[in-house]
Amino acid sequence: MNYWPLLGVLWVVVGFVLRMNPVIVVVSAGLVSGLAAGKSLPQLLALLGESFVSNRALLMFAMTLPTIGLLERAGLREHALRWIARLRGLTLARLLIGYLALRQGLSTLGLIDIAGHAQTVRPLLAPMSESAAGKTHGELTRDDTQRVHALAAATDNVGRFFGEDVFLAFGAVLLIQGFYAGHGIVLEPLQIALWAIPTAIAAFVIHAIRIVLFQRGMSQRGMSQRALTPRSAATQGPADAVD
Repeated sequence: MNYWPLLGVLWVVVGFVLRMNPVIVVVSAGLVSGLAAGKSLPQLLALLGESFVSNRALLMFAMTLPTIGLLERAGLREHALRWIARLRGLTLARLLIGYLALRQGLSTLGLIDIAGHAQTVRPLLAPMSESAAGKTHGELTRDDTQRVHALAAATDNVGRFFGEDVFLAFGAVLLIQGFYAGHGIVLEPLQIALWAIPTAIAAFVIHAIRIVLFQRGMSQRGMSQRALTPRSAATQGPADAVD
């Protein structure tokens, strides 16, 4: 067995660690794996062209980007912030856990493109999470804002990744079935999907706990900052008086 094509995986890991352009890293990793597998450069270019033509329907999702841009220019993020500010009982944990349940539930039905980073997280979920966190923890610092946005994006990833494997007709389920069939193990897609349900439940519980712990951590940091503020003011008072 030829293990040299696995150099492409190492190439991806190193590229992401060095924070290089993801598109360049992925394309170059494919070229590295192809060359290591013994394919010539014309064969690799032909393979890339065939893949592009066979998956050209995926380019339709690029239409969501200008649409979201127009909505953001019209004030979509600001409206989301004001709407969340009016909901008194909504906290960051409740918002993200509710979105996690919705995202995972839709993914189990195969509706994976209803939500996503471009369609939902950036224009809606991220500002809504920021507003929900600001209601309970006060004004957020830049670092806290970035952490809230990252947690919102991670919630979407977890909901989709662990929910879509429960859908029978998902490509990954068929890939798993083909892999086992190649090794003489016959499995039906329904069997694979049923075994994915415990994993999906565990992923939901674990990520929900992460969200709750993140909210508690923000509360503790906010309390410590508020406790230090009077002390700093008291220490600066005599200095100002001496000046």
